[in-house]
Amino acid sequence: MLRIKRVPTAVSNFQKEEAEEGGGGCGRNCLQKCCIPGAKLPLYAFKRLNKISGGKDLLNPEDKEPPVAFLDSLLLGEWEDRAQKGLFRYDVTACETKVIPGEYGFIAQLNEGRHLKKRPTEFRVDKVLQPFDGSKFNFTKVGQEEVLFQFEASEDNEIQFFPNAPIDVENSPSVVAINVSPIEYGHVLLIPRILECLPQRIDRDSFLLALYMAAEAGNPYFRLGYNSLGAFATINHLHFQAYYLAVPFPIEKALTRKITTFKGGVVISELSNYPVRGFVFEGGNTMEDLSNAVSDSCICLQENNIPFNVFISDSAKRIFLLPQCYAEKQALGEVSPELLDTQVNPAVWEISGHMVLKRKKDYEEASEANAWRLLAEVSLSEERFQEVKALIFEVISCRDKGNPSVSESLLEEEPDDKPQSLEEVDALNKGSRHPMVSGECLVLH
Repeated sequence: MLRIKRVPTAVSNFQKEEAEEGGGGCGRNCLQKCCIPGAKLPLYAFKRLNKISGGKDLLNPEDKEPPVAFLDSLLLGEWEDRAQKGLFRYDVTACETKVIPGEYGFIAQLNEGRHLKKRPTEFRVDKVLQPFDGSKFNFTKVGQEEVLFQFEASEDNEIQFFPNAPIDVENSPSVVAINVSPIEYGHVLLIPRILECLPQRIDRDSFLLALYMAAEAGNPYFRLGYNSLGAFATINHLHFQAYYLAVPFPIEKALTRKITTFKGGVVISELSNYPVRGFVFEGGNTMEDLSNAVSDSCICLQENNIPFNVFISDSAKRIFLLPQCYAEKQALGEVSPELLDTQVNPAVWEISGHMVLKRKKDYEEASEANAWRLLAEVSLSEERFQEVKALIFEVISCRDKGNPSVSESLLEEEPDDKPQSLEEVDALNKGSRHPMVSGECLVLH
């Protein structure tokens, strides 16, 4: 069994409290049976979309003004309220941040607040799927004051907001809560069906919910991320992370090479000239087409014990799927002491190009070459990546029997390099000379 001793970052104030007190007692207004009866929280009811990606809603072509602006008014307003109440472990707005000079524009942040000493914990890194353990910290143990609102599909297919809605214990709600150790302003957690105590594993419904959140925000600078176990998820209770960053992530500007188009119009590409090998999903006749293609791929990786990260970009129109092996390399002693000394655990945000650094020395010496070197260690080798690609496509094509051309095109890559960028970003210089460096990594089956 491979284990890594590491110090987890607390995402809830009660996580640290439980470590100190041994988890005894309550009386803290949590989300468990002792406190939840009669509890109320704001409820944002979103409208299910039935539209072509990027097109108008087919059920209601007239765009109506929602009763509350999701991102700026509700999420950030509630988040700022919790900041004023002192619920965060540090002031993230005081953290130094800079764009590293270079072709990709990696972002470096000095966040010494995420490096506080806590109880060391051993995490298994050799199993992506592990059963939920209610004796360990989970999100039902957070205080209700850390929850911003419930996030559910509207029953009448219209956007609605209820400032004081009862918590339906029988139909476990999905909630949005603060991350008390934020990386950026507005850093929150989306916790699907929180009372069901689902382990950290992707399923079709939960992933579609995450896409709805990204689409509902409607802002290209609001992104969601997911870390599997073995890819630096720190809590085995299903959750996504999200925050607002008003600059492009380097991965959004990376070149891609189209691989194929699946039934439903979902285009699958692979990253080109980026330090981490990965897939890009976009298009689709409906959001569900796109969501199912990605979630089925994630389920395939989970079932084959391959750690991965997911980055949801461009208001749910583009999704990056990134299998990785850094934790296993680390456990096997294959990562250099110099990289280990940085104590940077490359999860979804780091892989996407937002480098959260814990030492001032690393921040002052931050360079594109250093960022590239770290991320290259995360990537699967070319040989292993091709094996994973074939595995994913076999699963998707089996569920896409109505499109026989798919299986014929799996090994035919279309030379369609193009920059992935937001509208506000200048076109990326295509003359990248960075080497694609990665060693072999062990993926246990």
